[in-house]
Amino acid sequence: MILGELFVQIGVVIVVAAVLSFLINRLRQPLIIAYILTGVLIGPSLLGLSSQADFFSTLSDVGVAFLLFTVGLNLDWKHIKEVGWTALGVGLGQVVFTSAIGYFLARALHFDLATSLYLGLAFTFSSTIIIGKLLSDKDDLDRLYGRISVGLLIVQDLIAMFILLFLGTVGSGQSFESIAALVLGKWLLTIVGVFLLSTFVLPRLTAYAARSQELLFLFGLAWCFGLAGLLSVLGFGIEFGALLAGLSLAGTGWSKELAARFRPLRDFFLIIFFVFLGAQLTLPSLEALAVPVAVFSVFILIGNPFIVLVLLRTLGYHPRVGFMAGTTVAQVSEFSFILLAAGIKLGQIEPSILTLATLVGLITITVSSYLITFNDVIYDFFSPLFRWFEPKGKASLGKRRGIKTPEVVLFGWHRMGEVVLPKVRALGKPYVVVDFDPAAATELTARHVPFIYGDAGDHDFLSDLKLEKAKLVISTIPDEDVSLQIVHYLKHKKFTGVTIVTAKTSEHAAHLYRDGAHFVIIPSVLGGERFAEMLKKNQLNQKTWVKTGRR
Repeated sequence: MILGELFVQIGVVIVVAAVLSFLINRLRQPLIIAYILTGVLIGPSLLGLSSQADFFSTLSDVGVAFLLFTVGLNLDWKHIKEVGWTALGVGLGQVVFTSAIGYFLARALHFDLATSLYLGLAFTFSSTIIIGKLLSDKDDLDRLYGRISVGLLIVQDLIAMFILLFLGTVGSGQSFESIAALVLGKWLLTIVGVFLLSTFVLPRLTAYAARSQELLFLFGLAWCFGLAGLLSVLGFGIEFGALLAGLSLAGTGWSKELAARFRPLRDFFLIIFFVFLGAQLTLPSLEALAVPVAVFSVFILIGNPFIVLVLLRTLGYHPRVGFMAGTTVAQVSEFSFILLAAGIKLGQIEPSILTLATLVGLITITVSSYLITFNDVIYDFFSPLFRWFEPKGKASLGKRRGIKTPEVVLFGWHRMGEVVLPKVRALGKPYVVVDFDPAAATELTARHVPFIYGDAGDHDFLSDLKLEKAKLVISTIPDEDVSLQIVHYLKHKKFTGVTIVTAKTSEHAAHLYRDGAHFVIIPSVLGGERFAEMLKKNQLNQKTWVKTGRR
């Protein structure tokens, strides 16, 4: 009978989620909103159709594990290293400033000392689940702000795990030194152990399992649950174990195949996670906690992104990068609930605080889903407000380095741009590289490569650069908005040279061709090496490029 009831309740959840998803999709809004609304609708506050909370909580934990496992599979340590120090500096700074401001806000709202400390720390962390899913859906994990955001998440998760491990040993009666040594010892042994396995054992096991697609899937499933379960027993938590399991398989050569096979499972269980989160909302609590919920929600949605924006700008990043990375941290994390639950278990805070966090979480997750999904559009709308925050000099920086109206302008240096650059130099024409990554500026300057720091998506910057005077414009930035900005600007200026831009999909490419691009690179179809060879063999004239690009 219980089994039948569970099946019926799962069926109700899926049907309601599907109906609401159709409506939300019709309105062109993120589907996460439909899942949360499903939880609110079937939860105890309204229809009360779901009574098996423990069962759905377990399914949601599985969804968390699958998401973090697939996120880990798609992380390349080489790419993480590109923003490693940035992520570490900004991550630590964000945790310090957010927790401090959150603490003082809680004290101003008359919470006691312990509760204020817990709330300040809890609202510091951002949701890996939300960020990972939305950046993956937007295909933005490989963009500069996406790589920085993932780095921030890793730093946050490490700090959260350290705090949770620390709290897990507080009740043992040991001294602070003993607890710290135990926590650090666990970290060290785990990292070294998984590193050795991923270097010497996992590549061979994965290669053998890959002989059968079914065996490869089962091996990935076993490794995900096995490592996550083991680390959970050791006090690390399922989340960290699943992420580490994915990271350890990322360099085996079969990560893309594994990620593709796990995606349907991940999506199903994540639906349950968001439904379960929505079901935690109880309407009577909203009225009693209205003021604290509003204050903390505004702080997380506005204050947190602003902190990240300022920190990244301090490190030399363009406001666009800072703003877009900032929008990704504007919500409460799953670790926030785990941290507060640990405090309640230790008797240090009241259970009602978890209800407050849930309400703040639902509001911030809902709003931040829009912020992340439409962050490009939002930044473009508010970009005049960030003019004062932009680096001074722009194109004049290039003039001070002796750059005179180059014939070739290459936007974007990392990845494909790095591959294309030697062929651009081999053309024997005056050229310049444009990027707004400070790391690119430092490296290219050290190589004595003509370089200008600037935002390719900024119309005023393109005008200052006098881009229309070039003969060949190449953008390796996989952002349709940036590509459209370049194409539209050149079309408006009656550009007579060749325009080559990058798109993520064939649909975006078709749009760019209609708007005047002569050649569109689709990285998933045409790699940087292949394009570099084409660039080497072709002459700089529209006829050749148009013929090649529109075949």
